[in-house]
Parts: sequence; C-alpha cells; structure tokens
Amino acid sequence: MAYTRTDWSKHYTDGRGFRRLGDEEKNLIVEHAPAPEAGRALDIGCGTGEMSVHLASLGYTVDGVDFAEGALERARAEHAEVDGVRWLSLDVEHGDLTGLAEDGYDLIVLRLSIAFIRDRARVLRHLAARLREGGALVIITPIVENTPEERRHIALDENELAALTDGFERVEQFDAAGLAVLLLRGPTGSFSAEEKGRPEPQAVFGAAVVVTDAFGRVLLGRSTRGMWELPGGRIETGEAATTAAVRELNEETGLTARVNDAHVITMLHDDRLDVRRVTAVVRVSRWDGELALPEPHRFVRWEFHDLNTLTTLGKIFAPSAQALTAVWPGVLPGLPPVHSYACSPAAPSVPGEPAEAVRLRERMANIVISKGWAPSPQVQAALREVPRHRFVPETRLETAYHDDLAVVTVRESAQTALSSVSAVWLQADMIEQLRLEPGMTVLEVGSGGYNAELLAHVLGERGRVMTVDVDPYVVHRTRRLCAEAGSGRVTAVLGDGALGAPDHVPAQGFDGMVITHNAWDVAPAWREQLAEGARLVVPLEMGGYTRSLTLVRRGDVLHCEHWTYCGFVRDRGAAAHTAPAVRLADGDVTVRWEDGTPGDTAGLDEALRGPRHERSTGLVVRGIFNFETLQVYAATTLPGFCRLTASKGSTLVAQQDAAAILANGSLAYLTYRKVKDAPEPAGRTEFFIHAYGPAAQEVAECFASCVRAWDREVREMGYPPMTIHPAATPDDQLPPGDVLDKPSARLVLQWPGRTPADAMSLLAAGGQHA
Repeated sequence: MAYTRTDWSKHYTDGRGFRRLGDEEKNLIVEHAPAPEAGRALDIGCGTGEMSVHLASLGYTVDGVDFAEGALERARAEHAEVDGVRWLSLDVEHGDLTGLAEDGYDLIVLRLSIAFIRDRARVLRHLAARLREGGALVIITPIVENTPEERRHIALDENELAALTDGFERVEQFDAAGLAVLLLRGPTGSFSAEEKGRPEPQAVFGAAVVVTDAFGRVLLGRSTRGMWELPGGRIETGEAATTAAVRELNEETGLTARVNDAHVITMLHDDRLDVRRVTAVVRVSRWDGELALPEPHRFVRWEFHDLNTLTTLGKIFAPSAQALTAVWPGVLPGLPPVHSYACSPAAPSVPGEPAEAVRLRERMANIVISKGWAPSPQVQAALREVPRHRFVPETRLETAYHDDLAVVTVRESAQTALSSVSAVWLQADMIEQLRLEPGMTVLEVGSGGYNAELLAHVLGERGRVMTVDVDPYVVHRTRRLCAEAGSGRVTAVLGDGALGAPDHVPAQGFDGMVITHNAWDVAPAWREQLAEGARLVVPLEMGGYTRSLTLVRRGDVLHCEHWTYCGFVRDRGAAAHTAPAVRLADGDVTVRWEDGTPGDTAGLDEALRGPRHERSTGLVVRGIFNFETLQVYAATTLPGFCRLTASKGSTLVAQQDAAAILANGSLAYLTYRKVKDAPEPAGRTEFFIHAYGPAAQEVAECFASCVRAWDREVREMGYPPMTIHPAATPDDQLPPGDVLDKPSARLVLQWPGRTPADAMSLLAAGGQHA
C-alpha cells in the first residue's frame, strides 16, 4: 500500500476504499460517545466520509480530515447533501494543524488509519491535547490475530495497542466484528519511571543516546517490556562512551552517526538493587539513515516524540527518564535523585523545530510589534528568530508562544512560582529600554535562558550576556537549554543577583543591566557595576506595587526615564524582603507594611467590628480605568500608608486587596462601586474611602484628599521624574520631592502639584512613605 499523498489520492480516485463502517462500530460510538449539546467531532483519516456522516447524524458538528485529496473529492461528491460536515485536507503527522477548530473537540476518531502513522504515540497526544474537558479519543484498528498474514502491515498486535494507551487516565477496549475499538479519556495522564531487573555486572556502565529529528522531537523505542526507552546499552571494555553510543544507535534503530557528532553531556550514577549503575548521557547532534527495527525481540517500534508530551507517555525506563531530564531539565518532573556529573559543554546547539512553532512565533512577534512593545528592528528580529518553546520544553507550543503569558518553570507550590519565563511583550519592552548596540556586554539578574538569548540576538556576534541566578537548578537548566538551542554567547553563573557578577564585570562596567525578578531595593552593586551612562531596567516594588523602571547612571545617581506596569516572581537572594504584617479580626483582615515602619494596630480589632465611615472621593470614571499611577502616588505621599487584604467573602472589608492608611488607631482604605443607572454603555465607577476607628472621618478625608489631588494634578500627566540616590545621601543633598527610603537607596519622586513643603510636612508628621 502506497504512503505518499499522490498514491493515496489515486487509491481513492480509482474507486477503491477501505472496510465499510459496520453496525457494531456505530453502536459503540452511540453508546460510549454520544454527542453533547453543541458537540464537535474530528474524524482523522476520514476517507470517503462514512464515519463523518455517521457522527453528523448523531448531532456532532464534524471536521472530516484526510491528507488524500482524492478521498475528499469523493466525500464531497457522495455526501453533498449532508449538513454539519467540513472536509479538510491536512497531514496530521507532518503538517500544521492550523485549520482545526481552536475551541477543541468532544470526540476524535481515527478509524483504520493508526497503522499508517509512524509516530503514533506523538500524534495521539498532539490530537488529544485538543479534546475538550470530558472528551474521548476513539481508535478503530485491525488487530494481528484477526488479520491474514499478507495484510498484517495494516494491523496492530497487543504490544502496539499497549503503546497507544499508556499514559491515558481511562482506557476501554471493545471488539467490533474483529476490529479493536479503543476508547481513551484523560490525555493529561502521568508517566512513571520504570526499572528492569538487576543489571548484569558487565552492563553497569552504559550509554543513553539522545537523538532528535528535524522537528526537535526525541527518539524513543517501545520495548517488549512495555516501556519507552532511549537507544543505548552497555559500554564494552576499552570502548569510549561516544563510540558505544554510535554503535548502539545503529544496532537498535538502523540510524548512523559519526563519533565526532556524539557528545557526553553528563555522567549519571545511581544504585539499582546491589549494583552501582553509571550512565553516560550522549547527545548526538547529527545522524543519517531511516528508522528500522533490527532487534524486534527487544523493541516493538521506534517513534519521535514531542518533548512537551513526555509526561503523558506512561512507563519510561528510569535511566532513560533521567537522561532526558539531564538534557532538558524539567521535562520529566518528580524523578528520584541521582548523582550527576556535568561533562565538557563542547556539544554544539542542535537545530530542529516543527512548522507550527515557526507559525506561532511569527504570530506572537506580530502581536507584540503591533502593540508597540518592540519598535526596533533588532528586537523584532529577535522575537521572530529565537525559539521560545525550546526554553520551556515541557510546555505546549500554544502556551510557549502566547504573547501575554508568563510560563512558570519552577514552583514552590501550586500557588507560588519561583522562576518563570516572563510575558514576551514585557521582555521586549525591557530590552528596548536598554538601548543596546552590537558588541555590548549585558548583565541579566534572574536566569531562564530565553530572555538572555533575546539579548544575545540583539547584541550580535560580538556581544555577550552574563546571566546570574541564586538557584543552582535554574542555572543548570539555563546552561543546558542555552547549550541545546542558544547562540553560545550566554554565560550562566550561580550567585546572589544582589551582588551583580563581581568576577565578570567589564573594565568600564556592564553596558546594560536587566533585573528579571521583583526587587524591593536597588542593590549598590547594580549601580557600581553599571557603566556610566548605561541603563539599568529593574522591576522595583514601591509600597508593594511593582513597576519596571529604566534607570540611567550618572555618577552615583540613577535617573528614571521610563516606567512600565509589571509583575515578576520575588527575589530569593539575601536582599529578599518579607513585609511585616498584622492579622486582625481572627485572621479575616491582614494589614502589612511593604515599606516604612509598622503602625500601631491597637484597638483595630474592635474598630473593624464597629460602624464603618464612608466618604466619596468625588472621583467618578467611565468604562475601563487605569489607576496605576494612583497606586504609586498614594504609596509615596500618604503618611501611614499600608496594604490591606481580606479573605474572600469577608463581611468586614469590601476589597480583597486595597491601598490603605493607618493613623490614630484608625484604618481607611480605597474602594469603588458601580454607579447605578449610569447611561453610558460601559458604565461608571465611583471611588470611595471606607474607614474604621475613632479618627475614621479624619483618615478618610486624608485619603480622599490624596485621590482628589491625584485626579487634579497627576492623572493625565503619568509618572513623575524620579532619581535614586545612595542610602547615605543626606537630606540636604537630595532634590526636592517625596522621599521613599530603602535600605540601600533613597528614591525621590517629583510629583506634579506638590511642593517641598508638602514633602517636609509629611515627614514631620511621621509619614514614612510606603
């Protein structure tokens, strides 16, 4: 049977087809996959359309897909009167699935087609990712025991069926007149690292061979033991690990490679029962040949797999799983620890990505550019060329190339991220703010790989990027992923980012510096290691509100020339800050001071349960309203500023997170409510102050006055001029403005409409701004 598109089309245009759809198959679909309301189905390898028409008769809206145009021509002609079916020409194994429904499917069917797909497990997981919640994937296939020998190439045996079902949460198998019908649900199933028996003593020193194809997919074999394995085997006496890897690759898969294209990435060492096992992880950067099955007694089949689906494969041989995570840290989480000894990083970067990644990257770049975040040709080119998905290999392509999502790569818990790849629009904006030139050297504090490679692309062949992180795992991951897909111009260093990179500072200082975590303070090392006139871009917290600031060094003073609203993971180094907080009302309400001295909360427990004073600020806004400058204005001008949080559904406080002030045993916070019967289509919102305690009216008026001043003087003006001075700078050497003190720096903000007397009066009142 031919396997090219042309020959398959001829198969259908000559009037041939496949086994007709039987009643047993129809009844199983009706019983186990009935159409939900507005149900949508995908029929893969639809041929002349029998299954698609049957699904439409059940109430599904159907996409009938085949890569043979001859089949679709017959389907369109034979079922022209059928509504609810869209016929699509797509190659689901090798093509881009752009034409499929973006909102997913309730049912995906592959009838009599799975045997003709080489990378079956990969394709199934790629399709299953498009299932809606509760959806099912149905595979209908001949099986070897019911198929004549001359036609067994279109049938699967029990081992091959098991390879399809591994990793799905629910698997059911039925018989339909000799055909196997597999019903699969829960495509996000997990994997497990499996062991074999006790290793033979001469096999304790082995090689695991990591090979990827032109699409960046990794080669794994389904063994007769029912698990997925990398190519590999024992290293013979006197044989180099790279030589053994090339030999085993050929013996097991038929592929050939040169020893010069095999590189030992790391040595893994663990104990299996009473045997100490050592595994050389060998990365092959180039290979030739066609996949074969030279050892059918050991392997059922070989397939290339997308990295982001490895966690759904089911059983993976434990040393293979460890080798995969050695090459792509994080791609298989939760493995038991092993000793790992990194070897020479001389392995070249390895190309390869699917066409879908190219399309999604171009779309992402176009969105970011169209929104004005990347005006320069250099940053635009970096967005279009640096493969973001290769720095988050555990993530789906659609997520990796979303223009407005940060991708978490290290978690402390389900709720807390420790490291992430930031939203790409923000990365582009921060790089633009550095105003880089080719050949510069830049420091990045907070590693991950992708942002550093964007910087390296902008800096060109002579440029260099130093990236530092306090987490050994993050540094290891960055080194490996940059080695796999990078430029060779990024150096990842372990260290506390608050100290900069003292052993790597150029003679005149770094030409630019970007901090990629929330910073509570401006570390002196950042200023000291920055070249005169160069820019530092830092997400700085002010009263708990984070803004990315572009700071230019002029002597010992940093001058702010740009602000961007943002948020990052928090600092984990020695400069990390934990805000003092007080829980009130049995934990229902929490007050915290992100900056400044904590206030006296005596009596507030009782006050919060007493009467609430409400005061309108007089501020009424229409539609969507941006008050990001109000947050910073209040935090840096109001005495006694603090932040207030309340538990969800609190009956005491209307806002779950609010700007607040605490003074004279009283608490006031900013809130809002919709104006009833507002005539505008987008509605109107009025801002109020809620206050508690004996001085509720006074603190409410203080906050309301602040809001009115902001509305009058600041709202249309944006952020103020600001300078950042060393902490030891005396008051009389500071410019006029509102001062926000940090342990290592003094921030001076020159808000419009405020005078030096305003700032001094607040200081005299004891208002340490937050």
